Amino acid sequence: MSKGLPETRTDAAMSELVPEPRPKPAVPMKPVSINSNLLGYIGIDTIIEQMRKKTMKTGFDFNIMVVGQSGLGKSTLVNTLFKSQVSRKASSWSREEKIPKTVEIKAIGHVIEEGGVKMKLTVIDTPGFGDQINNENCWEPIEKYINEQYEKFLKEEVNIARKKRIPDTRVHCCLYFISPTGHSLRPLDLEFMKHLSKVVNIIPVIAKADTMTLEEKSEFKQRVRKELEVNGIEFYPQKEFDEDLEDKTENDKIRQESMPFAVVGSDKEYQVNGKRVLGRKTPWGIIEVENLNHCEFALLRDFVIRTHLQDLKEVTHNIHYETYRAKRLNDNGGLPPGEGLLGTVLPPVPATPRPTAE
Repeated sequence: MSKGLPETRTDAAMSELVPEPRPKPAVPMKPVSINSNLLGYIGIDTIIEQMRKKTMKTGFDFNIMVVGQSGLGKSTLVNTLFKSQVSRKASSWSREEKIPKTVEIKAIGHVIEEGGVKMKLTVIDTPGFGDQINNENCWEPIEKYINEQYEKFLKEEVNIARKKRIPDTRVHCCLYFISPTGHSLRPLDLEFMKHLSKVVNIIPVIAKADTMTLEEKSEFKQRVRKELEVNGIEFYPQKEFDEDLEDKTENDKIRQESMPFAVVGSDKEYQVNGKRVLGRKTPWGIIEVENLNHCEFALLRDFVIRTHLQDLKEVTHNIHYETYRAKRLNDNGGLPPGEGLLGTVLPPVPATPRPTAE
């Protein structure tokens, strides 16, 4: 103890500095099921009906992109999927038409209503893809378009006075059409899926599957799956995004057996055994589009619309968009040069007035 300082005051000061013991943080208890002890009906199960009513009022967006060289029946298949003329047919280029030098992006919007539920469907077509003599980097305009839609959503999201419901133009699903060669994937197929699988949900489909025998189709599907695996290409549903064992079991079956879907599209009806069916007429008979013994169109339709549509939207928002958003906010302080963090152009800082001499 140093001289000149009263001991009593020092001891008092020391005692004041001793921190009081902190109370231990409360540990939340694990939720306990008390269903058996409820004294009556509460009504928490009505949340599903509430959500249904809200969806019926507002509707929802679904944006699907189709990619593949011309002549593979992309427009016909999409029209068959949604049982309406939602995609314009652009068959092989005629002699009078010039093949576009670059890939074009054409988006057409429709509102489809079924059972009181409205879906704002946008079909994004990519004419010119794979139709050039040199198809090097022809995937770049498509990747650019996909990222532009993420950017539009991000700018709306960071506005101070943002819209109650941000228009969603982000691509939720990309159907990639594989030519039914029966041999192997083209370098262009691998290059496209390798780059785009990182930014969008890709679902590979073998087009015009009726041109192959059942044995050829089965072997080709296995070969495509193997090539994708060897090249490290993940298609939707990606293994890493399976949420639980039930998801994993269901999706493993799709990944190992169904993918890529071997499909036939048609918007023409024929009479078969007294029923009107969608199909393609051949010299050997009618190929029924929705008959699983003839092709896997029904599996693709159920997968995209009836079982995984909501998940396609969630993976787009929670994985692909979040990856883009995180990168943009990391780069350049969050938004393009010249813009503030909240997406508004910052006004110039006024100059500080100089004091006047008296």
